Amino acid sequence: MRVTRISRARTRAAVALSVAALAAGATTGTGPAVAQPRTAAPAAAECSAAYRIEQKLAGGTTWRMCWRYDSKAGLVLDDVSYQPKGAKPIKVLNSARLGQIHVPYDDGSVEYDDLTGFGFAQGLMNLAPGECPGGTIKTVKVPDAWDPQHPNVKGLCTTTRTRGHAYRMQGDSATKVYQAQGKDLLVYTVNQVGWYEYISEWRFQDDGTITMNVGATGSLSYEDYDAGDGRGWPIGKGAKAYATSHSHNVFWRLDFGLDGSSRTKIEQYDSTVTAPARGQEAPTARTTRTKVTKELAGDYKTYRWWRVVSATGKNKDGHARSYEIVPGTTTRYPGRSYTRHDVYFTQYNKCEQFASNNTGNCPAGAGKSVDKWVNGQTLTHPVVWMNVGFHHIARDEDQQPMPVHWQGFSIAPRDVTAMNPLTPDQLSWQNGHWQPRS
Repeated sequence: MRVTRISRARTRAAVALSVAALAAGATTGTGPAVAQPRTAAPAAAECSAAYRIEQKLAGGTTWRMCWRYDSKAGLVLDDVSYQPKGAKPIKVLNSARLGQIHVPYDDGSVEYDDLTGFGFAQGLMNLAPGECPGGTIKTVKVPDAWDPQHPNVKGLCTTTRTRGHAYRMQGDSATKVYQAQGKDLLVYTVNQVGWYEYISEWRFQDDGTITMNVGATGSLSYEDYDAGDGRGWPIGKGAKAYATSHSHNVFWRLDFGLDGSSRTKIEQYDSTVTAPARGQEAPTARTTRTKVTKELAGDYKTYRWWRVVSATGKNKDGHARSYEIVPGTTTRYPGRSYTRHDVYFTQYNKCEQFASNNTGNCPAGAGKSVDKWVNGQTLTHPVVWMNVGFHHIARDEDQQPMPVHWQGFSIAPRDVTAMNPLTPDQLSWQNGHWQPRS
């Protein structure tokens, strides 16, 4: 019988067995535990039909990808391509997955690496049909399953969801309004670790944007209630049941393959704003570009952003295709060296698989966390590691069950197409035009 509520102590034992199995040569559900980068043609989805996801959205956009299930990372999406209406498929990512969920407690008593230390992948939950409205729930064979006799879990939902306005524009007259409601392909799993349940969500929008979120829900662990020493919040009657405050530091690992090539480039943009000079009505802003040619541990600042640029592809306007990294709300955790930066760009190395407590079989001295891998190598095949933190100070409303609290980020297309991929046909002539057509 599958255990549905597992203590941290029980998880430790399960993970010890899992590590032993992996060392003995265990693999993921559809292939080796360590994935090799691919530079396949952008239209290809190199997997069998059972592991292929393909969805054409109402606006004409089609997303394609392969999925597999890793014994540590859980869901992995490979060979992700985006096909705007009327265009050829464009390869975006070689692979995308979680890179770690690091959970340190404020009282210093414990910290957890949920992916590589506490059986995140083995905690895949069965989904009820109502949790995947209008979609399909796929069966996942869980590697190193806690119950080897029952490794199959109906745990992967693929569906579509409306997100609201994709755009709205009033035309030349008050009676002419251009508007469209956006649609997303939604792919997600739910993994239980201890008392928490993590919803790992991937949203593929019809405008080419990809949004990655992790939502924490489930229960507060009664085992973590403290004596009220200032590092918790009372959730029982009066000054009782202080739930210990803690952080969730979620890492994602993205291996870009824009236009079918891993030789992407990284650029950083910074803008400075200065007070108005004499005779000017407003302050001025100047934006500068820095080419990131070596590994980098980056921090967000006001007016700073990064993009990943294709080395081979351009849109119809002759502009290099790229994806901009769009951060979500974050609370950077200063307690560990690997959580002190918001983004890491590292040179691809097949052993560098997890942002902390790495189990990727790196050589001695290579370091067990992502910050140690930023050591000056030239970026010819960059891997992006995103770190998004949430400091969880419990509240009465966190029981029972605990509402989902989300953390994540997006990558948005920048010059991937020459115009909005959802542009209505009546406006398609306006590329670069500022006055009505004669």
